[in-house]
Amino acid sequence: MSRTVPSALLTALGQSEVELFYAVELNFDSAPIRLWTGYGDKTIGVDTYTGSGNLLTIDGIDEVNDLSAKSVGLSLSGVPNSLVSLALQEPYQRRSCKIYLGSGDSTIEIFSGLMNTMTIEDSGESSVINLTVESKLIELERSSNWRYTAESHKQRNSGDEFFDYVSALQDVSIVWGRESN
Repeated sequence: MSRTVPSALLTALGQSEVELFYAVELNFDSAPIRLWTGYGDKTIGVDTYTGSGNLLTIDGIDEVNDLSAKSVGLSLSGVPNSLVSLALQEPYQRRSCKIYLGSGDSTIEIFSGLMNTMTIEDSGESSVINLTVESKLIELERSSNWRYTAESHKQRNSGDEFFDYVSALQDVSIVWGRESN
């Protein structure tokens, strides 16, 4: 996928030493969680990202030329048990996630998808949370649960009568291209 890379980021990448970081935004119902792979707080745009240091790892970010659906694995280690209960209670599936790459004050979005599965590895005082984020293109591979019936259509559009007469049309003989009797 072609992107417009900010000029400040291009300049930073041209230096002899480059300090890159990742930033992750997980949009939960209660509040978004924003983490970055450095230490302390970092302001990106108007949002504040909490530093996670080496505790946050990101696997599977690949740049491809086709429209294939990819997934990314996020892993957050050293999570206190008090936050594990929050992770278990918060609905997360199909919530949006964005991953940014940056240097200095400049960032670019490198992945956007939907949270899919979360596993928790508990080891006494701290835990590891693994989260799989799938590309939005995965939605194209899912089958639709909607049917072309009046009942299914009225669930989405309560006053619409579009499909009400379809059953009456299935046995009708339509004369086309010849004289009728």
